[in-house]
Amino acid sequence: MKKYLLLLFSFCMLLLLPNIGSYLRTGALPEGYGLFPAQQVKGVPPFHQPYFVICAAVAVAIVIFLLFPNLFGFKKTTKPPSTAKVVGMGYPKWFYPSLVVTLVSWFLMWARLEIFEPLDHFTFVPLWWGFIMVLDGFVYKRNNGKSLASVRPNTLKLLAVVSCFSWFVFEYQNFFVLGNWYYPNNEILTNFGNISWQLLSYTTVLPAIFNWYFLLRTFPAMDTRYSNGPVIRIGNTGQYIFFGIALVLMVLMAYFPYELFWMLWVSLIPLFVPVMIIGKYWNPFTEIGRRGDYSYVILIAIATLINGFFWEFWNFGSEWIHDIPPTNPNYWKYSVPYLDKYHIFSEMPILGYFGYLLFGICCWVLWLLVAYLLDFDYRISLSGKEDA
Repeated sequence: MKKYLLLLFSFCMLLLLPNIGSYLRTGALPEGYGLFPAQQVKGVPPFHQPYFVICAAVAVAIVIFLLFPNLFGFKKTTKPPSTAKVVGMGYPKWFYPSLVVTLVSWFLMWARLEIFEPLDHFTFVPLWWGFIMVLDGFVYKRNNGKSLASVRPNTLKLLAVVSCFSWFVFEYQNFFVLGNWYYPNNEILTNFGNISWQLLSYTTVLPAIFNWYFLLRTFPAMDTRYSNGPVIRIGNTGQYIFFGIALVLMVLMAYFPYELFWMLWVSLIPLFVPVMIIGKYWNPFTEIGRRGDYSYVILIAIATLINGFFWEFWNFGSEWIHDIPPTNPNYWKYSVPYLDKYHIFSEMPILGYFGYLLFGICCWVLWLLVAYLLDFDYRISLSGKEDA
């Protein structure tokens, strides 16, 4: 009971502490608080070269770690022989229909032909669910017929439901960093329409990144690349220290919303993971302490980064090829302090993509938190293991 209450307490602090930070800063809630979808907040600081250089140095260090794990104590390992591949294993029955849905939705979103109005308003959900099932089909073919849809269909549904509500955690935190992203097309639908449509849209987040995760797992070189690293064990005292730091950071994020905006993507990890470790709940960091297996943490991060390119690509394209504003109510733009420069092909500044790495870990942690609080099966493994 005690460990359950600690989980519940940590979630309550997530909701409470940013409010305290905001009141300490201005004596009020932040500008734009409660507006949904979030709208642009004026006065965001412009590009700042020294801040950019510091963040770029961190990004370069991350890239070096991912490309050359051996420099950080990781050893090569080979995956033990698995069950022989099924000869002639094809794509599942949902693969080709899903591919058609994806391509048609993509066309409608970008073409925005008058004859199809207002279908172009509602392409985001079929585009992404079609894409999710296409990814699932790739996993199915490469993994001897084992994928989320084929092995864990109920888990896939639960992922969608939890995803629907867990994204609001990030929308909530976004208020306190004064709108790092916002949705300019908030008048296409009614208020009720915006809320209900965005809820449906958010069901796609967790299923998409976990399908990328499992697809990465089907490549032996990726499956084992980060599985034999240094074992790091931190006792309960250290975990309470990390938890205490997280509580402070939740306040500081709202007190310094521009300087510490990136804490939105960091704070959930030291807020929830330590209490999971203290309570002996499995989480992606558990395997680091057991056997130096970082693959859970790193592969979900890489999976989310890859998926992030598709998020940004389809979002940007819905505006880029036209001279008039996009008609996609899901369309978003960024208002990132100090770093909003050097774009590749999207609204996202180049350093912003590194936030996806942490976002993926946070998504898994949130999934686990909800599973442990509501007492349902947290496992997403396709192999029947106790962990994921």
